Amino acid sequence: MVHPNLSGKSTTANPPKLLDLVRDRLRVKHYSIRTEESYLGWIKRYIYFHGKRHPRDLGARHIEAFLTHLAVEGKVSASTQNLAKSALLFLYREVLEIKLPWLDNITQAKAPRRLPVVLTVGETQAVLSRLAGSHALIASLLYGSGMRLMEAVRLRVKDVDFARCEILVREGKGFKDRVTMLPEAVIEPLKAHLAKVKALHREDLAAGFGEVYMPFALDKKYPHAGREWGWQYVFPSKSLSVDPRSGKTRRHHLDEKGVQRAMKQAVRDAGLVKPATPHTLRHSFATHLLQSGYDIRTVQELLGHSDVSTTMIYTHVLNKGGKGVVSPLDR
Repeated sequence: MVHPNLSGKSTTANPPKLLDLVRDRLRVKHYSIRTEESYLGWIKRYIYFHGKRHPRDLGARHIEAFLTHLAVEGKVSASTQNLAKSALLFLYREVLEIKLPWLDNITQAKAPRRLPVVLTVGETQAVLSRLAGSHALIASLLYGSGMRLMEAVRLRVKDVDFARCEILVREGKGFKDRVTMLPEAVIEPLKAHLAKVKALHREDLAAGFGEVYMPFALDKKYPHAGREWGWQYVFPSKSLSVDPRSGKTRRHHLDEKGVQRAMKQAVRDAGLVKPATPHTLRHSFATHLLQSGYDIRTVQELLGHSDVSTTMIYTHVLNKGGKGVVSPLDR
């Protein structure tokens, strides 16, 4: 049997190569480019670990040997080990279409149950006051609405409803949409920020650019939608860049690493010893709401956790966004 090659681009004369097949399948199933890069990286490491043998010729013991090596020799965390496992299971199930009983018997690494880092209200305000510009706005949204960092930087203009004080979070964790609150304290700063972003978008359009990435191949269904104002990122990058998938020059969203660095510096400047990150603001949002007396089910819905009732989709019909909850940022 002739196996697909492991890397490179396919041609009409040769069969598709394995990593190309993996990449194509990931895109068909709408996985993010970050997941795509991660999965391809782990599959490559798995193949090289076993002397470049084709995965079709390997089995359960080979996967277990690789995962054990990561834990023992590589000393990776349980979450990293499980990510590698997910990549390999995707390879076998979705690409090679091998459905064997041993796939379900691969041991899942048990991650330690750690309590989240939470800031007090005073500590939160101390950190927020030491941030500026877009970083301050994003951090305020994380604490004021409970969004995740990537949900904030991927936020589109059309998903911010100033009239209803709502934010529609698209494709959150688990590919679920949800509605959360837009804190009143950020409305005016956010409007001023969007005025600058709109001016930048006009400049891009005048220069022949102004198109933004559209999910789920919507650019084919609506060819001009990518240039519309509503689809632009609320927090765009300062520079244009080439989309690695399409090759088009676009203005992507702000790099989340910049927010992480700014948050780390703000924590230092505030004199805090807690290892707080942008995600800590989300934890603090939930904790402070519970401390204020809101029921846990409401908080779960606002956070978009996996056990949210399907009725959460109807929260947008309330008189005020986010189930009528007053954001802790507005207290």
